[in-house]
Amino acid sequence: MIVTVVTFPETTEAISIEDAAEQFGGNAASYLDTPGLLWKAYLRREDGRQVGGTYWWTDRASAEARFNPGWLEGVTKKYGQAPTIEWFDAPVVADARNNVVLTEAPTD
Repeated sequence: MIVTVVTFPETTEAISIEDAAEQFGGNAASYLDTPGLLWKAYLRREDGRQVGGTYWWTDRASAEARFNPGWLEGVTKKYGQAPTIEWFDAPVVADARNNVVLTEAPTD
């Protein structure tokens, strides 16, 4: 499994939690059918001056397919700056909600 953390550079102007929820909620459903994506969380730093997202993928190829040049161009235009993308292996996941430890990506 792969986890990517995408963050945008800090801004001088803060976004409120309410505005972030409205803005992010407007496109969250567009990720529901993304091949290989298991989970996405939108991020807002507590002071509202930085945003991003955390993605949990079944495999790196799926993540790379999503973070393609068109995606990068679109989010750079939307936020005014290119994001930083960090890649992490996730060899073990403790899924407290389902009371299971995962060592492989779930298949359902």
